[in-house]
Amino acid sequence: MLPVIALVGRPNVGKSTLFNRLTKSRDALVANYAGLTRDRKYGEAEIEGRKTILVDTGGISGGEEGIDAAMAQQSLQAIEEADIVLFLVDCRAGLTPADQMIAEQLRTRSKPTFLVANKVDGVNPDIALAPFYELGIGELFPTTATHGRGVRTLMLRVVEDLPGQVEPEAEEEAAGIKIAIVGRPNVGKSTLVNRLLGEDRVVVYDQPGTTRDSVYINYERDEKPYTLIDTAGIRRRKNIVESVEKFSIVKTLQAVEDANVVVLVIDAREGLVDQDMHLMGSVIQAGRALVVALNKWDGLEDDHRQFVKGELERRLRFVDFADIHFISALHGTGVGNLYQSIEAAYQSATDKLSTNHLTRILQWAVTEHQPPLVHGHRIKLRYAHAGGQNPPVIVIHGNQTERVPAHYVRYLEKTYRKALDLHGTPVKIEFRTGANPYAGRKQKLTDRQKAKKRRLMKFVKKKK
Repeated sequence: MLPVIALVGRPNVGKSTLFNRLTKSRDALVANYAGLTRDRKYGEAEIEGRKTILVDTGGISGGEEGIDAAMAQQSLQAIEEADIVLFLVDCRAGLTPADQMIAEQLRTRSKPTFLVANKVDGVNPDIALAPFYELGIGELFPTTATHGRGVRTLMLRVVEDLPGQVEPEAEEEAAGIKIAIVGRPNVGKSTLVNRLLGEDRVVVYDQPGTTRDSVYINYERDEKPYTLIDTAGIRRRKNIVESVEKFSIVKTLQAVEDANVVVLVIDAREGLVDQDMHLMGSVIQAGRALVVALNKWDGLEDDHRQFVKGELERRLRFVDFADIHFISALHGTGVGNLYQSIEAAYQSATDKLSTNHLTRILQWAVTEHQPPLVHGHRIKLRYAHAGGQNPPVIVIHGNQTERVPAHYVRYLEKTYRKALDLHGTPVKIEFRTGANPYAGRKQKLTDRQKAKKRRLMKFVKKKK
């Protein structure tokens, strides 16, 4: 196992900035905004040739209520699972009661701890660092995470205390189906993630916008590896005010692109709304396999259930390939059945398709329903082959393929999906028109052909 390093401290002391610098990424959202990070976020860093797992946490202020209390609990859980703790404080703000409270928590846990005095630029180090010595916890390292000042000195000292680990050659790289959980705010995405994992891994609170970043979580189920991606809820553009929320939406769309299968969570009590349709369109445009989960199904009246089912049947005809599940993430009803659809969708999206099989299906489809005439000439579709996976891309070669109408493309998509028994994934059809080998070439006549042409022209003139 790789050693784990947790970054803890008050809100807005630079934990996420240091996380991004050490992981050489921009995975953690960073803004001059207290309380931005809410869930534990994991990343891999290499320190002097040693691979480690970094954990970014939400801030602890000591006076948590409501959602802040859940965030603080996430930070304390990160400390429990860590091998080394980096305790960040703010040089500009000075020593605060919250810093003293966190130091007391760390002393009771007896974890190897390094005190990181961040934001040291622009202040006198001797004066700024003096108050933090009274904490009496770990070694003190002045840094500026934004510019990297003092970070290497800190990590050179940290690497000395890292516990032993499996050699990189012997360590198996994690692999599995990446499942993105997406939906509007407060539809139960994080509750579903916790239910799938069997633990309170992400913050759940009855407040829209609780999750602000995309959280990647590796786990195993029945000895099969998976990666769950909990994402921020996407609201209508006119309702987005905070710039932080705009970045969260970008992270969500990136998570959709990165996923193999997307589970779209819909609030059954509110029914299918326009924003759900927009999200569904984004998933299909990205070409990702799709599973639809109607959450909060328990406790609904029969009349409302029938109404919701009727709306689904009427409005989701364009995604008739996606499986629909009626679940309750809070109570676990129907959640286990999601895996069957996820596995089937992933298998369909990543199957290897043979050229021979695809061409036979194309020939059968053309025989059953021929392409239309264009300017008196029939569009000819000759053969097909696979052009990619996730989604399955089928490349069809022929003549005048740029003139194939949209309705015939849909016919081919449905034909391939039915013939290949594809579930949960869109099918992308691409066309290629063969180049005319004689284009731009002028025929050269032999002497005999020229003489024949002259005799023919004389005969035509005599007739006139």
